[in-house]
Amino acid sequence: MTWFPAGWIRPLIAAPLLAMAMAGAHAADLLDNVKQAGVLKIGLEGTYPPFGYRGANNQLEGFDVDVARAVAGKLGVKPEFVTTEWSGIIAGLQAGKFDVIVNQVNVTPQRKQVLDFSKPYVYSAAQLIQRKDDKREFKLLEDLKGKRLGVSLGSNYNELAKSVAGIDVKTYPGAPEYLRDLAAQRVDAALNDRLMVNYLIKTSNLPLRAGAVVQGGDTEVAIPFRKDNPKFAQALDRALDDLRKDGTLTKLSVKWFGADVTKPVK
Repeated sequence: MTWFPAGWIRPLIAAPLLAMAMAGAHAADLLDNVKQAGVLKIGLEGTYPPFGYRGANNQLEGFDVDVARAVAGKLGVKPEFVTTEWSGIIAGLQAGKFDVIVNQVNVTPQRKQVLDFSKPYVYSAAQLIQRKDDKREFKLLEDLKGKRLGVSLGSNYNELAKSVAGIDVKTYPGAPEYLRDLAAQRVDAALNDRLMVNYLIKTSNLPLRAGAVVQGGDTEVAIPFRKDNPKFAQALDRALDDLRKDGTLTKLSVKWFGADVTKPVK
């Protein structure tokens, strides 16, 4: 997501999750509750441009905000946004403070153990950031063995960087901090989502450049919701299918990124 956030893998306590699953077995499907309320409650940070942030007149805007509104429209309900810090957003979903999260949440096996996900609506990959004056070209994460790599604490990229032995992984609260250290040559490169890299470089006003895409395969971004809601799962996937077919997802992607990121990375 963090900056980019759009990633996290949290330790979870088994007993509360089991109790929630047992309670959910007798509860109404989420789709029935959403339809009855006439509202889809959407969790997001609201501090994560260009995905979701406060713009003019303090109104929420961004790619994920637009996608969430479009999904709610397809479901025939109104969107209601609930801004939540990244560190507590999963707990908020599990506690029922909102129905879904639309905040660049990557699909991982660990998350699928405790949450259900829609079909992906964005595909991305990990990309390096380097200094403009650095002539070295790191093509793979393995090229950074013995080098210092800046990442956001708790992000997917932290986990990815640590999966390669020999990289000196330096963690930071967010992108602004590691970008400043990168420009000051305190780290050799930084790692984030390819969707964010150009935006971060542009807004940092630092002498940085985009590096190589280093993660093999696509990173799938989807909409998580609580387990055991099959009717809602079908309706949510149908809504995304419709938005893909009618061109809405592509239009929104081009609006915010200048390219169609709703298709797998080639």
